[in-house]
Amino acid sequence: MKGHLIGRVLSEAAHGRFPEPDGSVEIVPLWQPGVEGVVSLTGRAYIATMLPREAVLAHDLDGYGRAVDPSFICWLAGPAGWADCLDVVLTAFGTGVGGPPPLPAMTDHPRVAHARLIRDDVEVFGDDRGLFTLGIGIGGLAELGIESLAGHGGGAGRSLIRDSLGLVAAGEPVLASVAPGNARALRAFLAAGFTPVGSVQVVRPAGR
Repeated sequence: MKGHLIGRVLSEAAHGRFPEPDGSVEIVPLWQPGVEGVVSLTGRAYIATMLPREAVLAHDLDGYGRAVDPSFICWLAGPAGWADCLDVVLTAFGTGVGGPPPLPAMTDHPRVAHARLIRDDVEVFGDDRGLFTLGIGIGGLAELGIESLAGHGGGAGRSLIRDSLGLVAAGEPVLASVAPGNARALRAFLAAGFTPVGSVQVVRPAGR
């Protein structure tokens, strides 16, 4: 969704401009149908959900970490829903210099299937180094994920990331969500110029 509040907040954060770290929690509309979740920055949290505001805030949440308390995330997803892991959100900017051609449809690849579960308009690109997905993700911003192949050394992931930035208009913010324990991927994104700005935990509730 273009112009989504979370998209604007993350775009500002990409430029080093963060919201006031006052511990507040804001309930916002969904940025993608069927996808809910919590985006947190320092001292601030944004919860995208269709649930009533009063029911959400009854959980005594704050922007200092309680908005991603596991018990709240389980409640947000519901008993038959799905919750992704808590990811670091990193930002960089498109370079608009072009990149590799799209790969044939690879919907059976786990990386592609996961991306299409939580993002819109996902495309797949890559070569013998591996692949990356590029789609519309958190807050309506461009978001990518990578899968480098063994045997290419640590530079494969970094070069795939740099290629992905070439497919986004110069100066446009690009997001990546990386599990904190995935140190290899986290180092690759940092080395390719990405900067951490916050966290996200996405859920797909069942029945709403």
